Amino acid sequence: MAVSDLINQCEKDMSLKIEKLKTEFNSLRTGRANPQLLDSVYVDYYGSKVPLKQIAAISVPDARTLEIKPWDKTALDEIEVELKKIDLGSIPQKQGDIIRVNLPPMNEEQRKKLVKVVAQIAEDIRVEIRNIRRDYIEKIKKAQKNSEISEDDLKRHEQNIQKLTDKYIENVNQISQAKEKELLTI
Repeated sequence: MAVSDLINQCEKDMSLKIEKLKTEFNSLRTGRANPQLLDSVYVDYYGSKVPLKQIAAISVPDARTLEIKPWDKTALDEIEVELKKIDLGSIPQKQGDIIRVNLPPMNEEQRKKLVKVVAQIAEDIRVEIRNIRRDYIEKIKKAQKNSEISEDDLKRHEQNIQKLTDKYIENVNQISQAKEKELLTI
């Protein structure tokens, strides 16, 4: 693999970590109803585990309510069972052919706990990005050791990887600060 390809792959790997961060943050409850809160819910549907969003429409009629309307009414009971397993702060209620989940308002203590969770997730992603940097610098050093690139090229590529690392870590910082602000806003 050419060194330029290594750097492109390094950037792709780091951008995947940013996507992972955004996905994890979207699953955190911020006090407002969000269909992404249910992204981790899988329902046993005709013998296989299927994501809830593939078998039901999830809507947000108001700021603290989620409505789940399955396309197949026979899945209603199974969806209700799975929703009771996750901790959303309230019990799902079946009303006709839909299930409503009323989310309780978040208190200050819950918000502060979630800010700590956000900080931990962000730090984990920063570590993963630094690990990517380390792995790709090792690959470039190996290429230099095998006389595929010069020592000057090695230093230049190391600097490029460090710039990518700095860019993506700054991106993590911005995203986590925005999420913390969102959590602390009532």
